[in-house]
Amino acid sequence: MKVLQLDDLDRAILKLLKEDARLTISEISERLNKPESTIHFRIKKLQERGIIGRYTIILGETLRPKHIAFLILRVEKPVIEDFLERYLEYITKTLAMLPNVLMVAKSEEDKIIALVGDETQEKLEKFIEDNIKTIPTLKEVLVFPVRTFKKGGEIIGFLAGI
Repeated sequence: MKVLQLDDLDRAILKLLKEDARLTISEISERLNKPESTIHFRIKKLQERGIIGRYTIILGETLRPKHIAFLILRVEKPVIEDFLERYLEYITKTLAMLPNVLMVAKSEEDKIIALVGDETQEKLEKFIEDNIKTIPTLKEVLVFPVRTFKKGGEIIGFLAGI
């Protein structure tokens, strides 16, 4: 894996764009006290190198789920071990289609992790009971409610569906 080197100006540009991707080149230029042509060239190079993949929107508080939980799902190991991967694929695809599931990923050999959310704690618990704990082949569902984020809470605004 090739490590990409960023200099201080690249990092400063990325930091500003991460805070507000709507900034114009002239606004970035003014904040960093660099010529617009330099900023334009650097942003273009960051895009070409794949460092800036795309610009997107993070939903505000009004559209984000208010109650969040991390789930760890452990899949029952089938008698025929070859079916385990099929079970994992079926469950991850099923979860990915559900609107309250913000993120889903395969973890260890027989585990799936998911981030789920809803408007109220009661709705979240009902969603988990009715839609996740009822999935066949699940051996265990561990639920870890998230009370507060110390870092990364904006990810909910990125992942939330509309």
